[in-house]
Amino acid sequence: MSKKNIELKPGGESRQRTLVIGLVCLFIGFFMGVGFTTYKINRTQKAVSGSNPSVDYEKKASSLEAQVAQNPENTSAWTQLGDVYYDTDQYSKAVEAYKKSLALYPENADVLTDLGVMYRRSGRPGMAIKSFDKAISIDHKHEAARFNKGIVLMHDLNQKEKALKVWEELLEINPIAMVGKDQSLDQLIKHYKEHKKNTSE
Repeated sequence: MSKKNIELKPGGESRQRTLVIGLVCLFIGFFMGVGFTTYKINRTQKAVSGSNPSVDYEKKASSLEAQVAQNPENTSAWTQLGDVYYDTDQYSKAVEAYKKSLALYPENADVLTDLGVMYRRSGRPGMAIKSFDKAISIDHKHEAARFNKGIVLMHDLNQKEKALKVWEELLEINPIAMVGKDQSLDQLIKHYKEHKKNTSE
């Protein structure tokens, strides 16, 4: 059907616009909530999987558990163990391993960020925010910590204005920050602001 044959009834354009906005908001909410609820540090993937995509996580965990039992001062082994637990959704174990790593080297912003993600996934958003804030205090330009702080504020604490502010601060650090393969943080912020504007009208 050609565009010139489409007829809009009175109010149809408004309804169509509302439907499109609703669908965009639904897509954004789904994408944010499921597609990239966390912005994982690349370090973890390298540490856990290296170049082999078919890692035997159980074997890797057993090996690392043996290493930390033999040498509890091995910061790297604690971090890698936390990464394995992270990647296998063992949140409580990941939290404990990351805390052990941080007890040995508290200034690791990457580990603090991953710890924050694990706190969020285990239902402790307040602890997640504290962890992200500490990471940011160590590395002011830490993008993952800032992005994830915004996620927790937006989705877990329903503090949307604060979340947008955190993300806008991230844009000041990196104006081309991406939140997914095909979406920039700038686009995401614009979508949220547009949604807020349309829902308040």
